[in-house]
Amino acid sequence: MNLKNFAVKYRDKLKEWWQAGKIQKSFRITYDVVWNIMLFFIIIGCIGLFFAGGTGAGYFASLVKDEPVRSAENMKEEIYNYEETSELYFADNKYLGNIRSDLYREETSLDKVSDYVKDAIIATEDSEFETHNGVVPKAILRAIYQEATNSSVKTGGSTLTQQLIKNQILTNEVSFERKAKEILLAMRLEKSLSKDEILEAYLNIVPFGRNASGDNIAGIETAAQGIFGVKASEINLAQAAFIAGLPQSPSYYTPFTNTGEIKDEDALQPGLNRMQTVLNRMLEAGYITQDEYEKAADYDITADFTEPTPTPLDKYPYLTNEVEERAKDIIMKQLAEQDGYTEEDIAGNDSLQEEYSILADRNLRRKGYKIHTTINKKIYDAFQKIGEEYDNYGPDKPQTVIDPETGEETTIMEPVQAAGMLIENSSGKIISFLGGRGYDTSEVNHATDTLRNNGSTMKPLLVYGPAMEAGVIQPGSIVLDHHLNARYPQLPKNWPKNYTGTTHGLVTAREALKKSYNIPAATTYQEIVSSDPATNYLEKMGFSSLTEEDHTNASLAIGSLGEGVTVEENVNAFSTFGNNGKFVDAYMIDKIETKDGDVLYEHESKPVDVFTPQTNYLTVDMMRDVLTSGTATYTQSRLSNRSVDWAGKTGTSVDWWDAWFVATNPNVTMGTWIGYDTPKELTCNAQYPCSTGYSNRNIGLWSELVNAATEIDPSLMAPDNKFDRPDNIVERSFCRTSGMSPSDLCKDIGLVGSDIFNSKFAPDEEDNSLVSGDFVKVDGKSVKAGDKSPSEFTDGDGVSLNPDWLEVNMYDTLSDLSVLKPRNAGGAWDKVSFTAGSSASSDISDDGKAPAPPSSLSNSGTKLKWKKSSSNDVVGYRIFRAESKDGPFSLIGNTTDSSFTVPSKGAVYQVKAVDYFGRESSASKTIQIGKLKDESKDKKADEKMDKDKKEKKKQEEDKEKQDESSSDDEAEQQSDSNEQENDDQTEDQDNQQNEQEDDSEQPEE
Repeated sequence: MNLKNFAVKYRDKLKEWWQAGKIQKSFRITYDVVWNIMLFFIIIGCIGLFFAGGTGAGYFASLVKDEPVRSAENMKEEIYNYEETSELYFADNKYLGNIRSDLYREETSLDKVSDYVKDAIIATEDSEFETHNGVVPKAILRAIYQEATNSSVKTGGSTLTQQLIKNQILTNEVSFERKAKEILLAMRLEKSLSKDEILEAYLNIVPFGRNASGDNIAGIETAAQGIFGVKASEINLAQAAFIAGLPQSPSYYTPFTNTGEIKDEDALQPGLNRMQTVLNRMLEAGYITQDEYEKAADYDITADFTEPTPTPLDKYPYLTNEVEERAKDIIMKQLAEQDGYTEEDIAGNDSLQEEYSILADRNLRRKGYKIHTTINKKIYDAFQKIGEEYDNYGPDKPQTVIDPETGEETTIMEPVQAAGMLIENSSGKIISFLGGRGYDTSEVNHATDTLRNNGSTMKPLLVYGPAMEAGVIQPGSIVLDHHLNARYPQLPKNWPKNYTGTTHGLVTAREALKKSYNIPAATTYQEIVSSDPATNYLEKMGFSSLTEEDHTNASLAIGSLGEGVTVEENVNAFSTFGNNGKFVDAYMIDKIETKDGDVLYEHESKPVDVFTPQTNYLTVDMMRDVLTSGTATYTQSRLSNRSVDWAGKTGTSVDWWDAWFVATNPNVTMGTWIGYDTPKELTCNAQYPCSTGYSNRNIGLWSELVNAATEIDPSLMAPDNKFDRPDNIVERSFCRTSGMSPSDLCKDIGLVGSDIFNSKFAPDEEDNSLVSGDFVKVDGKSVKAGDKSPSEFTDGDGVSLNPDWLEVNMYDTLSDLSVLKPRNAGGAWDKVSFTAGSSASSDISDDGKAPAPPSSLSNSGTKLKWKKSSSNDVVGYRIFRAESKDGPFSLIGNTTDSSFTVPSKGAVYQVKAVDYFGRESSASKTIQIGKLKDESKDKKADEKMDKDKKEKKKQEEDKEKQDESSSDDEAEQQSDSNEQENDDQTEDQDNQQNEQEDDSEQPEE
């Protein structure tokens, strides 16, 4: 059967079945079966779908059941509560830099961000950002599918809103619970914030890798400046594409290493590839044209990478560290106070202190505080420059150091270090400081952290100021610059020594301070130490490191402390004198603001009364002399403006380890210190030479710093006004021996001085230190002559120190009263008799007997010597002379000593003692000096007789021999003449020798 016939037959068959209804019947059955089957599966699928949905919804609900319902305000607060770097400012709101942080971030607003950045971020991170309600379902399903199938390619499903929730409210935990909460909160946030607000927050919190300094950065403004050195508003298309690619993997795509170096070419390539990806997405989304795309794709972005920017720590290490520490301390106290703890609680509990210190440090580096300091930028910069360039610190000296790891000893050359501080008196503001010669030389802040002895700068703070406050002394008071062990037995014998090793006798307190004599300071301190001036004055003026022993140790008077004092504390204490006796604690943090501008802390100065205006002015006036005629006169040749009313004090610590100079004027107080980190002498020698003494080297540094600050701010540094003289300051005369009101005798001999006094303590009692009349010396003591005392033994010109006054002041215990006479003094002082010791005439009783004669009379050439009479009322000795052993003795002289030089040889001498009542002793034994006249006459007669005999014998000889004999006779006569001349010369030499011996026995003046 052919194919055609088969087809016709099959068609006809189908037609027959159709007409018979067989086909319709079969199709209806099949349809019914298929439909029923499909309907069954549809029903089963819907039931499964409802079940799955219910199960999923229930599971989702279970995941978010613990998530609290957050208000819109609460969500906003948490979203905007991102870490932000705190900022530092100089005075007058001049930006200093950022606080050190693990993450640097600077907030900005959306209107200050380039549109290229906004578009690049949206195109790359969330292309449906403008239309979704916080989540994109298909992206979530895609992410779930990728997670379920463990796909190696994960495209992610988080919108910008979700990322914001994850970073600011939730954590980075990888779990379904966290993802569910993220979805829920993202949808809520979309109802609380606008799209612009969400985008702005995202741009401020997202991390962008590292900046050119190697620091971790976050936020678009920080990224723009840290990577390209431009503001966020100035970013171009290529830069925007590069930055927008960073958040996906900041550390991988960042162009900088953790040390701030640009990565090598291979390491940069992933970031460059990512930039191209961002550009492609921007083109696909229609944010840029093809032309813009091509230009940006060809752009050499590596040429835009910025250079490292010095951080505040790099440029201002001393200042940055100091401000951070002080700010942290302020914040720590505030946090503790909020929790109910006091400063004492924190100080006394190490664990609490550690806890709140950590919290404060965390807040400081994350809260975006604005920390305003008192530091004047220009003056501070000038100080650092001078500190590094000053060329007269003195020589480096060797110092042995031990390697802590190997234990090996190494010798280094240690430089002289330096520090300084400038404080405003009235407010306590620290205007500037010098922490050292450079941070690379030493990281120690010598102005705030180093404790050193302050030497003689202690004297006005602890001794003269407090002693004048107590009325113990005044500027014109007389103090003894000599050891008086009997009066101050509590002091070590012959301690302290003056700088020069010499003493200066009776001087005024003004002179003692001006010349920095140690002995008067130590003895004056003993007059007030029982009132504990260390507590009542030093601690009031900010000394914080005093030991228990410091309160009683005599050495504190000359600046020898148990631990020491910082430059800041010492200068701050001196600012009391510049502030009319009121101490104001120095400070460096003026104000701390939150990132929103709210004031978190603002310093309030609280003056503390220390000295009355009268005491304060007197101390200032005394310290003026230090600069004009005392130990700091070097300032007169160094200061550019010498009309400023400066008052100050130099200081040197033990063994010349520290040199100080601190001075105040009506506006500010400035102080400097130099010394070695490892204490050693600042003095120089042949091995370590220098052209200037250590004190003047320090004064030179002080002067340069003052000159620089004066040039920058003359109104601050060089006020036209002087220190105000308060009421009740009077000028009074005083006697220079006692400090009392001058007597007529004191006036007559010209020993009257004058000075200013607190009227409460001005001298009103008349001087009684001087007495007039004739005086004799009895048993080595000066005694007023009695009615019968021989006038030839009176000493001086009738003026002497009153024995009673000497006794009251215990000067009578001195072995030599001449030490009372001011060193190198003359004129009126020469009119006063200074003899060894003193005694009242009433102590001498009349025994009615003549004194015992002197004994052991001897001679050395023409100088007689004898032992003193054993009687204790002898006032002198009379010397008698006779030309022959039997001849009469006549008085040739007298003396109060036990020796006497006679006028010539060829005589017999004897000595008699004379007592206070004019009685004369019997004569001592006699002594012959040279040949007597009778002995010389007999010898000449014998010689003449022998000569005549010889001449008679020679007459018998011939004429020639007679002539020769005659010649011999002339020669003999000449010999006699020469012999006599030699005797005269010998006598003259003996006289000269005796005069020299007499001089050597006189006391030094």
